[in-house]
Amino acid sequence: MSEIKKIAGIKDELQAAEEGMLPAFILKYKADQRAGVQKLVMQAKKCLQALEQERQRIEHLKVYEKQYENKGYVCGIDEAGRGPLAGPVVAGAVILPKDCNILYINDSKKLSAAKREELYGVIMEQAVAVGVGIVGPARIDEINILQATYEAMRQAIQNLSVTPDILLNDAVTIPQVTIPQVPIIKGDAKSISIGAASIIAKVTRDRLMIEYDKVMPEYGFAKNKGYGSKAHMEAVREHGASLIHRQSFIKNIH
Repeated sequence: MSEIKKIAGIKDELQAAEEGMLPAFILKYKADQRAGVQKLVMQAKKCLQALEQERQRIEHLKVYEKQYENKGYVCGIDEAGRGPLAGPVVAGAVILPKDCNILYINDSKKLSAAKREELYGVIMEQAVAVGVGIVGPARIDEINILQATYEAMRQAIQNLSVTPDILLNDAVTIPQVTIPQVPIIKGDAKSISIGAASIIAKVTRDRLMIEYDKVMPEYGFAKNKGYGSKAHMEAVREHGASLIHRQSFIKNIH
């Protein structure tokens, strides 16, 4: 039947095929000599190759997790929102299962907003535990952004339903934490746990800023997420500071 099936139908079949169905699709149509069908078979092969490359990348991202898995629960920690003029700093703490095979986890800044949202749901579903810490603008002004970031990270650890045995941190060592820590430079791109934490922190913070935008639309928080874009700084000059602006960050905006 395959040789008389219309190419458009075969294309639909490929688009509907899940990952595990691709080898059967290739086997089914590889003898069909029509150029359009061969093109679809090649697409299927490239898709399989890309998936295999992604699996290898994810395996490489587990190098720290495997190094420390004998310690017990390995937790990745990262933050979002150290640089913005407005809004909180948010930390994420994630303990992934040892057999975790979630694809496409990466430094959240390297992912599209849609991909981060998709992965957020998968991480929340599959993680052993997820903790979030949020420290607001007034506290940031009071103790400075670095100390506020540490505070958010400590909150995230405390909010885990499982106590971790070792922490993999993105570049920092968190004060006042007794759990052993491993700071990793650019950890969100080198560790699957830290990458997952960066996604949790970023999505949580972005969602908060979108909610703030509904109350204070004049600042464009849904778009700029509180970062100092030209339009955002012009809005501060025009309307003054909002309740969620960091006074210590906007004092030089005239």
